[in-house]
Amino acid sequence: MSKTYDYLIVGAGLFGAVCARQLTDAGKKVLVIDRRGHVAGNVYTEKTEGIHVHVYGAHFFHTNLPDVWTYVNRFATFNRFTNSPVANYHGELYSLPFNMYTFNRMWGVVTPEEAREKIEQQKRDAGITSPRNLEEQAISLVGTDIYEKLIKGYTEKQWGRKCTELPAFIIRRLPVRFTFDNNYFNALFQGIPMGGYTRMVERMLEGIEVRLGEDYLKDRAALDALADTVIYTGPIDAYFGHCLGHLAYRSVRFETEVLDTPNFQGNAAVNYTDAETPYTRIIEHKWFEFGKDDEGRDLPRTVISREYSSEWKPGDEPYYPVNDGENGALYARYRELADKEAHVVFGGRLGEYKYYDMDQVIHSALETSARLLKI
Repeated sequence: MSKTYDYLIVGAGLFGAVCARQLTDAGKKVLVIDRRGHVAGNVYTEKTEGIHVHVYGAHFFHTNLPDVWTYVNRFATFNRFTNSPVANYHGELYSLPFNMYTFNRMWGVVTPEEAREKIEQQKRDAGITSPRNLEEQAISLVGTDIYEKLIKGYTEKQWGRKCTELPAFIIRRLPVRFTFDNNYFNALFQGIPMGGYTRMVERMLEGIEVRLGEDYLKDRAALDALADTVIYTGPIDAYFGHCLGHLAYRSVRFETEVLDTPNFQGNAAVNYTDAETPYTRIIEHKWFEFGKDDEGRDLPRTVISREYSSEWKPGDEPYYPVNDGENGALYARYRELADKEAHVVFGGRLGEYKYYDMDQVIHSALETSARLLKI
């Protein structure tokens, strides 16, 4: 029996939307479904008090991939927002990423040579030669003082595990600079889509059939019957009914409120790095807009979100895969099952159980679409 669609795409986030656009433009008939009542997945933004609020947490677009930058600019105009977060440790404010402003505030040093010497001395005092975990890796990068004030508490809140139990590679993504550059990302291109991410994804999906409020896992047989191939972007373990056990994720809870002030913290992101503050950071959403249009910095009210990290449990939204050895081994077993699903493609952060930045998601979706079109 002939199927109605060439592709059923489960999930209207970035991976699903890019695949849908590419396959549709190549002449394929595509249906996109999402269990939520909106498109754009976790990059979904909605307008509150004239401000585009990042409902599922802050998303900063950055990339060194010219093809990805060219692609997203088909669907949005990006402002020149630069992510320069601030760390708050019991009221002491430090520049992030770690740079000469940070080192000067911490130690009073004024030259890169002095900063390097301070870090090397603290590394030697800690007796670290070959870092075995996140704590040792952090101290080897920035010294004991910065680790204790700006890394330890924040990281243990974020991951719900002691730094000595976390792999070293997690901290290697964090920039350390011996200059006064406080641009968090080492990226050639960066910014926030004007009008919000939702508008960008809606433009990706223009002319494509989208059904919202559709739970694929609850109605799989009927939905599978509609298409030759399924592109699945949900949790891979959920697809298989958790038959091998649950993969671990970190989840995030948000407390969002409108404040009757034009400026709460003066920055898009402030990280609370002490262990005692229960939330990891506060986002002030209006500063993503950078004050470059009529929805800018002169608005009389502001919207903030406090972020609380937690261990995922059934019913929560999975955000970050816990890519340790145990979960890596479990994912490999699920991947073996996935490879046997002849008409299903698994993609995206949850489908591949992989931490992806947004540009990596888009790049992966472009590659996946190109591969499918060659089959």
